[in-house]
Order: sequence, then structure tokens, then C-alpha cells
Amino acid sequence: MKGVELKKMMEQLHLTDLIPEVPLEGKKVCTSEINRPALQLAGYMEHFANERVQIVGYVEFTYLDQMEEEKRNATFERFISTGVPCVIFTSRTTPTEAILQLGIKYQVPIFTTDRTTSAFMAEIIRWLGVELAPCILIHGVLVDVYGEGVLIMGESGIGKSEAALELIKRGHRLVSDDVVEIRRVSDVTLVGSAPDVTRHFIELRGVGIVDVKALFGVECVKNTQNIDLVIKLEEWNRDKEYDRLGLNEEFAEFLGNKIVCHSLPIRPGRNLAVIVECAAVNHRQKKMGYNAAEELYNRVQQNLAKKREE
Repeated sequence: MKGVELKKMMEQLHLTDLIPEVPLEGKKVCTSEINRPALQLAGYMEHFANERVQIVGYVEFTYLDQMEEEKRNATFERFISTGVPCVIFTSRTTPTEAILQLGIKYQVPIFTTDRTTSAFMAEIIRWLGVELAPCILIHGVLVDVYGEGVLIMGESGIGKSEAALELIKRGHRLVSDDVVEIRRVSDVTLVGSAPDVTRHFIELRGVGIVDVKALFGVECVKNTQNIDLVIKLEEWNRDKEYDRLGLNEEFAEFLGNKIVCHSLPIRPGRNLAVIVECAAVNHRQKKMGYNAAEELYNRVQQNLAKKREE
């Protein structure tokens, strides 16, 4: 089962390990959902989601704190003995030594953070949602163009990397070349990134491997980017009808999410970088409520209506 290592979660979310005696190696979180064990600490253990990360906030902490020591320890032991992956105390709360000993007894890591419960819950849910999102690898190039994530696809050797390099020289940012990891973080959002091995590198046929970060600077690269637009490069086919107005949008589907897709025929002399820039800006304009194709269509219809009246 896919999961996130607890050690990685601790490092990425800047948690403090209160019981380093409990090894983190091999321990994973397998769900992005979290649980605040208010009812469980009150004694109700039915339907307890013990596979989730357990967040003990200020309210739960003060509830435990007002108990007599023997009852508090028994309550916490009944809770922690269910096999929870870890317990995180928030809002600068510090568990007692007896509670830490129970963590050691049942080999359950206990962390703490200075952040407030609400802020930390939002952050850990977002982070786990990305880390545990369904993921696929596709062949393509992902570039951030004016804040729009443009995924350039096409057959090998058609010019994807060359178009990305020209976009980088024009001030845009590379996310991934050749292989793109796509994660479905929600029903409407796909996030693209590069595999660790190939991050910030571009392959140019005839030249070789280029380190974009070292060559052009850190401002020309980006680790992740939402995918907003797909551009498919294809050889020009004289017999194929290409969309010249853009009234009917096409879509590409990844992991069940649909992304607007444009098929771009390649001919000698076409400046791919400028066309990709224009497509990205036009897509942003559509999201803001203005569609140039519909505006032109309305003007033509109005002009025809006037001529009929004359």
C-alpha cells in the first residue's frame, strides 16, 4: 500500500520527535485524513479511525490534564494501544512523561509542534493530500507560462524540449522535461512535477543534457505546478481539419480529470514558444470570463442581423 514515511512527514512539517527511542523507519501514513480523538479520550471507541494521524489539540490536552493521573494514563493507553500511526500534540502543549512512556511501550511515535491546531490541520491535510494523491508518469514537458501550467505533449523528437528551452529564455519556468509526474490532488486539480533524478535537466538532441538551473538560474525552474492546459504537438497533415476558431474545446483526461487541450500542427517557420505563450494567456482570459472566439461570433451575428434589417 502506498504511504508516506513518518520520518519524511516529520522533516517536511518541522515536527519535534519527543521519543526518538521509537524508530521511525518503516512506519508510514497511508491516508490523508486526520483525526482529533475527542470522543476516544472520552471513552467512545466505536468507529475509531485508528489508521489516521491523531492530532491532540489544546482542548483534548486540557481535558486529559484535568483528569487524575491514574485515569489519564489509563485513558491514553486505551487510545494509543489501538495501533495509531502517530500522535501529534499541537499549540505548544507538552505531554507528561507517563504518556511518553506509553508511546515507547506501544512503539507509537509522539510529535509536537508550536503551530495552532487549526493551522496545522490545514497544512498536514494539504501536504498528505499531495503526497498520497494518485500518480501517473507521462511523456511530455511541463512549463509554467505566465502562471499557467502548460503540458506540452507529442511524439519523441517533435520539438517539445526545444519549445520549452525557448520559453525558458523568454522568462518562463521549467517544471519537468521528458517525464512528468501527474498527481490528482482533487476532483478539479492536477499537479505536475519532475522525478528527482531528472529534475531541472533538459535533453536536447545533438547537444546533450542541459542543466537549466545551473545555466539560466534558479528563477527559471519550479518544482511543482498545477496543470491548466495541454498542448499536443503533431506533424502537419494537409488532409486534416484543424480548429480555426476555438468555439468547441477539446479535452485531455488524466486520472479522471479533464484538462483543456489544443492540437498544434507543426510546420517549418512556426514559432512554437510564441504560440504557447498566446495559448496560455488566451486560456487565462477564458477563465476570467472573456472568450475571443465567442466575441467574434457575436459580432458576426450582429453584423448579419443589421444587414438583414437594411
